[in-house]
Amino acid sequence: MNILVLGSGGREHTFAYKLAQSKKCNKLYVAPGNAGTSQIAENIDLKVTDFEAIKKTVLAKDIEMVIVGPEDPLVEGIYDYFQADQELQSVKLIGPSKRGALLEGSKERAKEFMAMHKIPTAAYESFTVESLEAGKKFLETLKAPYVLKADGLAAGKGVLILENLDEAKAELENMLSNQKFGAASETVVIEEFLDGIELSVFVLTDGKNYKVLPTAKDYKRIGEGDTGLNTGGMGAISPVPFADEVLMQKIEERIVKPTVEGLQKEEIDYKGFVFIGLIKVGDEPYVIEYNVRMGDPETEVVLPRITSDLVEVFDKVAEGKLNEINLEIDKRSATTVMTVSGGYPEAYEKGKEITGIETIEDSIVFHAGTKLENNKVVTNGGRVIAITSFGEDFNEALKKSYQNVEKLHFDKMYYRKDLGKDLN
Repeated sequence: MNILVLGSGGREHTFAYKLAQSKKCNKLYVAPGNAGTSQIAENIDLKVTDFEAIKKTVLAKDIEMVIVGPEDPLVEGIYDYFQADQELQSVKLIGPSKRGALLEGSKERAKEFMAMHKIPTAAYESFTVESLEAGKKFLETLKAPYVLKADGLAAGKGVLILENLDEAKAELENMLSNQKFGAASETVVIEEFLDGIELSVFVLTDGKNYKVLPTAKDYKRIGEGDTGLNTGGMGAISPVPFADEVLMQKIEERIVKPTVEGLQKEEIDYKGFVFIGLIKVGDEPYVIEYNVRMGDPETEVVLPRITSDLVEVFDKVAEGKLNEINLEIDKRSATTVMTVSGGYPEAYEKGKEITGIETIEDSIVFHAGTKLENNKVVTNGGRVIAITSFGEDFNEALKKSYQNVEKLHFDKMYYRKDLGKDLN
């Protein structure tokens, strides 16, 4: 079968890496892809939200399956676009409907969904510019730190955690009145702060049946010791050492099952991933947020641990028969270390030549923000290359990743050297 992966990051390179291993994969395309995907698939220069151009490509290349990597096309309704078009209806698209994607597209909608289906989460209220003063009063009822979340998509950067009440009020005004995050912060969700340790649980569902994928923990802050600005993710570890059987049972019973049942009750078409961002407070799990696709860089540690044929798995998702498959998981730990451009997550330069990729051994190289220029691999994003390794435990895996990261070079390259230290 001919398969198209939409997206250009490390997540999409990882999907391509796994799909290319399947006997069922005939021709693999990635749009727009990167320098890494070009080695195992054909890159097509397409915008992931240009549905008409995607349709032309799907028909011209006789594509039978589309895997949607990023959130934007899902929130904009690519699934519904395919369903409504007679020429595209038979194409197996892995990703939820527009209604399903609202779980990520709107923080307010996600909170309402959790309340409706009795899924444990932090107490919250939503505010707009008209209710700004009420929002400030609500902040006064909470204890520090204060959590402000832009309702819409803000590329993972729309969440502020502030220690000072006056600062929280000023930032609320900045988000609502001055549109700090543009249209994404027309509504702001204020919620109580939960103090604990975070982890991510990934679920693949056909809307009725589901499979819980390996757990992962990613590192969002740019600075060591979890300091500085939030990024798209500086590295990840799978499985999460503290996610024992007891915790996973609680997560499945209290969170995963009610989530999938909630989708069914609300008759939401959902054939794809649910990324559940969790926090463990004491021994109890709470949902921080939903995403409606795989996370990045968690994908770079979760997918390599799945040893089942990914095309077969996605086939069952599309057919609503996910219960018919056994997901096989590599018992070893996987870790990934992300190298980033100097200045990221703020202003950074592109077009820096990357050397040393061919010297990496016993690890997998996933390209995140790269492109080919005059037959050279150059930087083309804030997050550039992720190095994934296996080990008997995460410390052994990390050692390999770090040894190989040192072989990579590009101008102003940066990476965190303290991943996993909070887990020892």
